Amino acid sequence: MSRETLIDLLYLFSATTFIVALKGLGSPKRARTGNIIAAFGMLVAIVATFFKYIDGHALHHVGFILLAMAIGVIIAVPTARFVKMTAMPQLVAIFNGVGGGAAALVSITEFVHIKSTHPATYVTLEVLLGVLIGTVSFAGSAIAFAKLQELMTGRPVTYPGQQVLNAIFGLGALVLIIIILSTGSTVLLWVLLALSFVLGVAFVLPIGGADVPVLISLLNAFTGLAVAASGFTLGSNLLIVAGTLVGASGILLTRMMSKAMGRSLSNVLFSAFGSNITASGDGAREDGRTVRSGSPEDAGVLMNYASRVVIIPGYGLAVAQAQHVVRELAEALEAKGIEVFFAIHPVAGRMPGHMNVLLAEANVPYEQLLELDEANSELQTADVALVVGANDTVNPAAKDDPKSPIYGMPIINADLAENVLFLKRSMRPGFAGIENELLFNPKTMLIFGDAKDTLTKILATVKGA
Repeated sequence: MSRETLIDLLYLFSATTFIVALKGLGSPKRARTGNIIAAFGMLVAIVATFFKYIDGHALHHVGFILLAMAIGVIIAVPTARFVKMTAMPQLVAIFNGVGGGAAALVSITEFVHIKSTHPATYVTLEVLLGVLIGTVSFAGSAIAFAKLQELMTGRPVTYPGQQVLNAIFGLGALVLIIIILSTGSTVLLWVLLALSFVLGVAFVLPIGGADVPVLISLLNAFTGLAVAASGFTLGSNLLIVAGTLVGASGILLTRMMSKAMGRSLSNVLFSAFGSNITASGDGAREDGRTVRSGSPEDAGVLMNYASRVVIIPGYGLAVAQAQHVVRELAEALEAKGIEVFFAIHPVAGRMPGHMNVLLAEANVPYEQLLELDEANSELQTADVALVVGANDTVNPAAKDDPKSPIYGMPIINADLAENVLFLKRSMRPGFAGIENELLFNPKTMLIFGDAKDTLTKILATVKGA
């Protein structure tokens, strides 16, 4: 077997592992295995690429390549290993942005390299699309990171004529690509790079609040498309396959999440949803209704008398780092013969699958995690629904109030349970910026305070009873 054939087979093996890994990522139970398979496949691809250039084949600047890889490992391993679960969404955002930026740099380098060879028009187009899409992904991911890291407001940033200006930026980038195709101007390439960066920033600024998970998924798709474009540029079938898989799965996930929110993708991207806070911020309404509050001890006693408990997690669970305590609470209830399951909303948290990752990190059994439809079919038989840090994903306004901006969004029907325990720090609204009618439901008891402290006290009451 020739070396070229062996290398092609190794690349085929790597591409196959990516497909198998993607299948594994479709289930929380198989996601970790899927990641390991994908990592192994990428390792094989890297080794095969170095092997490809042995014995007379040109591989320049090997020392710099190895140095860059070493620096990447030094940065990535500790960052991924020790990142807090609250910071996982912004880590995903910035890592995704780095991928888009790398694809853009490859395209720029290749443009300079092939310029003198007068390549076919489609080759130059592939390079320019890599610059455009990769830079938009990099800039957009950087802004998403800043929003999630609270370096800037997490709510939509809008100004008059914003959508028109964004359209002008987009058309300007396309016009520049056409001009560069005909002139081959390197100067205009740098102009395209700058305009793409501005477009990425302008595109993401008006997106915020509960729409951030959809945004992250879409930017991930952009990075995949940029990598695929780099694959065409470099003649690498493996990059084409990997980038296309990421791009296609990202687009599919984006559509699925938009559907889970009961909104079109265009509405998510261009409506500046969540820019205004409409909740009052205290415990009373204009009609005189107030909330019913209780103590963690009250909640613990109520749960001890239940036969079936559903736990509904949200971003507040991640903020409080309470996933381990909630798992201990579930185990304590099960030890008393009480059935427990978790209801997972597709857009709960700040990134796709955030709650699945959070609870998996706490070793909650996968069998206890029920997705939206399955959970809703079981909620009417639950004695207690414990809402921990969720808000918009359990808001009845989504199904009862046609005037609500979240009307039509599928929610977890916590109000179907016989009793609702709602853990919140305050009466402030969730990311959507609207008041939650569930808080004023007579069957709802609010327990104010830090979720981890509250759950610890509930756990102590459950164990002590």
